[in-house]
Amino acid sequence: MKLPSVLIADDHIIVSQGLQSLLEDEFDIVGTVTNGRALIDAARQLKPDVLVVDISMPILNGLDAVRQLRREGDQTKVVFLTMHAEAQIAMEAIRIGATGYVLKQAAGDELVAAIHASMKGRTYLTPYIAQDMLHLLIGSRHRQEKHLAERAKNKQEILQMLAQGRTQQDVAKTLNLEVDDVETYREEMIQTFGVQTTSELIRLAIQIGFVSTVESAVNWVALALSTTPK
Repeated sequence: MKLPSVLIADDHIIVSQGLQSLLEDEFDIVGTVTNGRALIDAARQLKPDVLVVDISMPILNGLDAVRQLRREGDQTKVVFLTMHAEAQIAMEAIRIGATGYVLKQAAGDELVAAIHASMKGRTYLTPYIAQDMLHLLIGSRHRQEKHLAERAKNKQEILQMLAQGRTQQDVAKTLNLEVDDVETYREEMIQTFGVQTTSELIRLAIQIGFVSTVESAVNWVALALSTTPK
């Protein structure tokens, strides 16, 4: 049975030798390199199943080397093995396509498991920083949800004001937005509702209750009768 092939990138020879001893019973170690540029060259030539990559390396660090490979379309599994225990760095590693993130202090216990998980299409994250990453993810999700809620509120307010016959310049001034922002929101709503003009957008919004005041309906009639589509 063919063993999964592994390329090791670490600028410390002693560490590389230790990793070879740790992995050689279960994996085919096809090479070791000591900097990010050499990693890129070796990955192109050897085409291993998994890269075990340190982050802090000379010439080109591990993160930048993997970014370069990803830009070239290389989808080799990547397990970062590093001293960096910061959750932000781990999140960036996962964002650029890492399938594993292991701290060197836990390599003996976790690296083999991380490589096997990667080969099965799963992502392995060291438990040492999992809690910190969870907090970051929750914070990021909260900020994203807040941003989406603000955009939805802006769209509803913009549509309401347009239905009242107010100009985009007036809407922008009232909501403390740029006129271009108001136009962007208007275009997004037109695309979302599948209509062609502001008149059609407001009519549909009234029909579905998104804009429902009598004043809005009366002003929409005036807008709809206008000879110039908005």
